[in-house]
Amino acid sequence: MLKSFRYLFFPLALIYNGVIWLRNILYDKNILKSVSFNFPLICIGNLATGGTGKTPMVEYLIRFLKPNYKIATLSRGYKRKTTGFAIADKNTTALDIGDEPMQLHQKFKDILIAVCEERIEAVPQLLQQKPDTEVIILDDAFQHRQVRAGMNILLTEYANLYTRDFILPAGDLRDVQSSSKRADIIIITKCKADLSETEKISIITEIRPLANQVIFFTTLIYGKPFHLFTKDELIIEQDCEILLVCGIANPRPLKDYLTKLVDTYEMIRYADHHIFHSNDLKEIKHQFDKIKTLKKIILTTEKDAVRLQKFSLELKKIPIYVIPIEHRFMFNETEKFNTAITTFVNKFSMHHNLI
Repeated sequence: MLKSFRYLFFPLALIYNGVIWLRNILYDKNILKSVSFNFPLICIGNLATGGTGKTPMVEYLIRFLKPNYKIATLSRGYKRKTTGFAIADKNTTALDIGDEPMQLHQKFKDILIAVCEERIEAVPQLLQQKPDTEVIILDDAFQHRQVRAGMNILLTEYANLYTRDFILPAGDLRDVQSSSKRADIIIITKCKADLSETEKISIITEIRPLANQVIFFTTLIYGKPFHLFTKDELIIEQDCEILLVCGIANPRPLKDYLTKLVDTYEMIRYADHHIFHSNDLKEIKHQFDKIKTLKKIILTTEKDAVRLQKFSLELKKIPIYVIPIEHRFMFNETEKFNTAITTFVNKFSMHHNLI
């Protein structure tokens, strides 16, 4: 959404828009080369700078595909302290591969989690090291056009559709709206639970999908909070006081959820992908101690949790809980989406040859 103060950045946005537009034209005309692979690559991405629910969508695909396929995920590993190609193992930390890949690694021990800045180099390396891999999910790769995925899934948030947004720095888009035409599937995420059929049709009309594009709608479902270290689950009662520790791009849906769940909560907000330091820990403990009631907890997101685990000695004695989230498809279209995924994957032979 174009906020009033951002109009000041409109001239810069026009320049950035021109650069991105030209780059896309060069790729479209094959002047800048992109590579495709004779292998099922599913790309999850967005046009905005974050907060559309990419990681929960990757998790959805993992849960759906892993009973029948050997899968791997490949991401850049944003804000990690390492470089180059790496595969997560038992000694890996969030600083090695980034918070979101680490979150996936902790939740899905039986699948391969890889990171690399250059996906065009990483795909062959991954398949060379793990030749039995049958599907690769490319996390946050829609705008990285060196690799051409066979299926592109574009996410856009209900509260800030890309059709109503503007290019950086005047808006939140890092790619031009017309890039949405490259998507095979467009998912409107974080919808209100009571979204009507009329509004669904209105949004589809606004987006104006191409004949080959399918639009789906999802809402966020929050699971039972679990302790960061013991993994014990907790039922949050209405009179529980919560200190929300949050370093994600868009905490609004979580804040709305807590408003309905408890009488009151406080929040310490950090920047997206914030790397926690000892001073942050002191601030968190100080704010928590200021809450006078005994019935109180610290609540954080799964992404923040992987960055807080390094303070295990300091936090193990504090009731700190993690709240999981999942996408749920609306309008009884779960099976339709799942079928689209399996139809795409099954087009490929089990014996993969790179093109």
